Amino acid sequence: MLSGHSAGRKEFHVNEDYDLFVIGAGMAGTTAANKCAAQGWRVGIVDALPYGGTCALRGCDPKKILRRGAEVIDAARLMQDKGIAQNGLSIDWAALMRHKRGFTDAVPQGMEDELTGNGVMTFHGSARFTGPNQLEIDGTEHRAKHFLIATGARPRPLSFPGHEHLIDSTDFLNLDALPPRIVFIGGGFISFEFAHIASRAGVDCVIIDHGDRPLREFDPDLVELLIQRTEQTGIRVQLATTTTRVTRTATGLDVTVDQGGKTFTIGADLVVHGAGRVANLDGLNLDAANIASGPRGVTVAGHLQCTTNPAVYAAGDAADTPGKPLTPVAVFEGKVAASNMLKGTTTTPDYTAVPTTVFTIPELNRVGILEHEAGNSGLDIDVRHNDTSGWYSNYRVGETTASAKIIIDKATDRILGAHLLGPGYGELINIFGLAIKLGLTSRQLKSMTATYPSIGADLGSML
Repeated sequence: MLSGHSAGRKEFHVNEDYDLFVIGAGMAGTTAANKCAAQGWRVGIVDALPYGGTCALRGCDPKKILRRGAEVIDAARLMQDKGIAQNGLSIDWAALMRHKRGFTDAVPQGMEDELTGNGVMTFHGSARFTGPNQLEIDGTEHRAKHFLIATGARPRPLSFPGHEHLIDSTDFLNLDALPPRIVFIGGGFISFEFAHIASRAGVDCVIIDHGDRPLREFDPDLVELLIQRTEQTGIRVQLATTTTRVTRTATGLDVTVDQGGKTFTIGADLVVHGAGRVANLDGLNLDAANIASGPRGVTVAGHLQCTTNPAVYAAGDAADTPGKPLTPVAVFEGKVAASNMLKGTTTTPDYTAVPTTVFTIPELNRVGILEHEAGNSGLDIDVRHNDTSGWYSNYRVGETTASAKIIIDKATDRILGAHLLGPGYGELINIFGLAIKLGLTSRQLKSMTATYPSIGADLGSML
């Protein structure tokens, strides 16, 4: 049937009502859609991109597959003169990319099949709100009692001349070949992780960060060690440096930068945008549904309901919540939003002790609070800081850069934060996360008997 729009206005075909309509088929959106459909709700979901979201298709998962090639190269180099002859060992980028696509290519259909198997109606196209309880997809209007905005994030817009010459993280993860020189703009996860991959593939890499310290959410002592290790790998790290222009030349690209009032140019064949991301809300026509939003996403209360339209919830990177922009956070926000919609409750997600890792080589990890945060809060803390580079688990693999900093509350002996830099520490950080979540003391954690020799066996010595 046709909607009751007045003469002269665009008419839409109106589809039947839904209990929930989800915008965005990433981890937050599909989690909520499946959960609500399982409870008998009529659910619709839409995405303009292939189903799967950033993590599975354009982020975490493909990145770590590519990192595996870099890990092998680095492991061989560390064991040079220790029993391993490299004999021309190198990354075949095209073959490694095929290995990546062996995973990512199957994701969209697999995810859509799961949704439809659970009774969710799936749509492909761009959605825009046309009212407080309705949206339009390619000329068809859909009404729903509830909406979940889970559209994720996109690269932050850049304004310097020549920014259009940059590629983003999605483009990088689809490169069929790597050029000789790559410049990464920004000092965050994307730049460091991708540079560590590309460098092991023989690329001359430069990271440009406008601040004086990159990866600011991580322990500064460990970040400094990572920078040293990064530069030992052959990657140049330019700090306190502002990109002012990117110019295409006959031989590639010139990146003009300012460092302390001095201007110079860095030559590149490719320039990658790693200077942050913002909520992906463009084109949703939020004003038509009275949906408030800001730079960090849809404005929501603690229980993920929009503050200005009670029919709307938001989760993941599209929501302005205290949670970090991480896939596990998107998943549990999607679960909480779904539960609150189903039950009419106001449960708030628990963001306690969510670990985060920069998958450089070696990886940098954090869970809980930083040392200065503990000090600023007035807590009496014990900081157990160890250089672990000479410990057996690192000696075994030839790694010479590794460190651990554990923050303990003296009054309760509980672990408040853990900060780790070292090979395999991306697994070890999860144990510290569990300890913080459960309120375990350092004595309790030290009482664990770990299999030996394993990285987990280092935990007791770190405490």
